[in-house]
Amino acid sequence: MNNPKDKMNTQADKLKLSQDEWRERLSPEQFHVLREHGTERAFTGPFWDTFETGVYSCVACENKLFASNSKFDAGCGWPSFLATVSPDAVRELQDTSHGMVRTEIRCGKCDGHLGHVFPDGPKPTGLRYCMNGTAMHFTPSSKG
Repeated sequence: MNNPKDKMNTQADKLKLSQDEWRERLSPEQFHVLREHGTERAFTGPFWDTFETGVYSCVACENKLFASNSKFDAGCGWPSFLATVSPDAVRELQDTSHGMVRTEIRCGKCDGHLGHVFPDGPKPTGLRYCMNGTAMHFTPSSKG
């Protein structure tokens, strides 16, 4: 029987690196998005128009974030999802930058900036997790 703690990110599971260690691990664009809370330009990053079957994970730590069956075309130029793979996959924080109040989404394991969630998505959740493709890695499902 599986232990429920196996699926939760505990404090011991958190990945904490120095800024220099992050710079070594990530490309300059990935570092800008994940560690400096940057945003890729719409329709320029990976995965905004990808609809293969698989799982999207954090590019910095491989934490599983979204399943392809929750992905939809929001027409916004960024990968958009209805829900995360688990409640602890991400963290939500209030973001008041740029004169707006938004909900920032960060990786539940490494605290990297992924994007924002908005309450304008389709049913059943009504949510639109608008993510930076640069912050994610995609693993296709095996076709066997």
